[in-house]
Amino acid sequence: MSIRKQKINPENDLGFGSQPVIKSQPLLNKDGSVNVKRKGLSLFNTADNYHTLIKMGWGKFWLIVLCGYLTVNLLFAAIYLIIGTDSLDGASGTNGVEHFFDALFFSAQTISTVGYGHISPKGMAANCVAALESMMGLLAFALATGLLYGRFSRPSAKIIYSEKMLVAPYREDAQGLMFRIANLRRNVLIDLKVEVIFSYNELVNGQPVRRFFELELERTTVSILTLNWTIVHPLDKNSPLVDMTPEDMLRNEASFSVLLKAFDDTFSQTVHSRSSYQYNDMVWNASFIRMFERAPDGRIILDMSKINDYALV
Repeated sequence: MSIRKQKINPENDLGFGSQPVIKSQPLLNKDGSVNVKRKGLSLFNTADNYHTLIKMGWGKFWLIVLCGYLTVNLLFAAIYLIIGTDSLDGASGTNGVEHFFDALFFSAQTISTVGYGHISPKGMAANCVAALESMMGLLAFALATGLLYGRFSRPSAKIIYSEKMLVAPYREDAQGLMFRIANLRRNVLIDLKVEVIFSYNELVNGQPVRRFFELELERTTVSILTLNWTIVHPLDKNSPLVDMTPEDMLRNEASFSVLLKAFDDTFSQTVHSRSSYQYNDMVWNASFIRMFERAPDGRIILDMSKINDYALV
C-alpha cells in the first residue's frame, strides 16, 4: 500500500469513529450533509420540524405551505357544510357543488381575515367555527411568516466547489492535490479558514477501520475571498499521499472531507460550508484553467462558469 502511515491524531476524527466505509458510501455528501440514516424515532417526533422546514428546498417548502393551506380550508368548508347549507348567510349556491365552493371560499376569506362581507356566518355554531378559524389563521400566518423570515435571514455560505480534485503539477518539479472554490454570492467573506481531512480504510488485525488525517495545506487561511481560491496539499515527503496511486485510493475507499469557516461581512456572523471528494472524483495529471481575465478597462472579470474547467497535462 502506498498511503504512508502516520501517527493518528484523535482530534481529526469527524465523529464517525473507526467505522469503515463500505460500498463507497461517503461520510459527507457533496452538499455537506452527513451521510447517516437515522431510525428509531417516533412517527410523531417533532424535535426536528423547525430545522427541516428551514433547511428544505424552496419548492418543497412552498408545496407544504400550499398543501397545508388547502387542507385547512377543505376541513373548515366541510364543517360549514355539516352545520348546514343555511349557516352561511349570502351564499348563492343552488346545488351541492356550489354550496361546497361557497363554504370553501368563505373559509379562505375567514382564515386570512379578509372578510369581503358577501357571505357571513349565521347562527351560533357557524359563528363559533368562524371565530375559531380566524384565530387559527392569525397563528398559522404568523408561523408561516416566521419560517419565511428565518429562511431568508439565516446566515449561510454559498460556496461552490470544483467537481473534481486534481493531482496537478505544483511549483517546479513537484505535484499537489488541489481543488478550488469561489463565492457564489456578491457578499464579502473574510478570514476564511479551511481544513481538509483525508480518510481511508485500513486493516487492523484483519478488521477494516477508518483512519483520519488532517492534510497540510499550502495555506489554510485567506483574509478575503475576492476571486477563486485553489486549495493545495503539496505531495512532498511529509504527505501521507506522496506515493499514492489510483488503485490505492480505490482499494482503501479514500475520501477527502472539506470544512470551511468564514466571517460574513453582511450578517456579521461566522458561516460554515462543507463538501467532500471521493477517490472517483480525482483526476491525475491535470491542471485547472484560469477562471479570471482582464477587461479592456483593466478590471478583473471572474468567470464562475469555469470553476470546473481543467486540462490534462
